[in-house]
Amino acid sequence: MKLVQDTDGNIRMRSIYPQGARVTVVFTDGTEEEFTGKRLNELRTEANAAYRLANGLDAKGFDRNKGKPVARNKVIEFVPVRPGMSKK
Repeated sequence: MKLVQDTDGNIRMRSIYPQGARVTVVFTDGTEEEFTGKRLNELRTEANAAYRLANGLDAKGFDRNKGKPVARNKVIEFVPVRPGMSKK
């Protein structure tokens, strides 16, 4: 499977990949790098955590600063990647 990086430096991940899957990411500069499904899933988790932190949401995606919890559990589809991220 191949994913292509957009001009903002992201790939689109609509779902979680099997841990052993091999996914090639084509970067905007034309280089390619192979990622495991496990690594891409980790990057997606990190992107979700960063989104929730930036928007004042808890780990489950709830805004607890209001009178009652409001679910805004948006799952990030665009995951930032750059060369060298296939290794932890």
